[in-house]
Amino acid sequence: MITENKVTEIFCMADDFCKFFDAMMAKYTIKPVHKRKYHRSSTMSKAEIMLIMILFHDSGYRCLKHFYLEKVCLHLRHLFPEVVSYNRFVELQREVGAHTSCLIHQKNFSFHRCDTLVSPM
Repeated sequence: MITENKVTEIFCMADDFCKFFDAMMAKYTIKPVHKRKYHRSSTMSKAEIMLIMILFHDSGYRCLKHFYLEKVCLHLRHLFPEVVSYNRFVELQREVGAHTSCLIHQKNFSFHRCDTLVSPM
């Protein structure tokens, strides 16, 4: 598993990227005219959701549900104080799919080592 310092570093990187990505999306996309907002805002940030997905892919777990319930909700609770239910987490994944994909592509993350996440500069 990744060290706590590395988790914090990845979170900061993801949070900065989310702010940049959302600003660019707001600047360059067409705004809907009469679209209603049906869902309430999340207690978890987009960067936290992205971080959980990155940790899952590096963890060796095969099932996201087991990883989320066993690892995130129990062992990493001090890093994610506002965890949501697993069903809500799955709903929120849709909103950060493009963010996560772009971040991984931009940073060229490599998961070739199972114990650490390597980011070549």
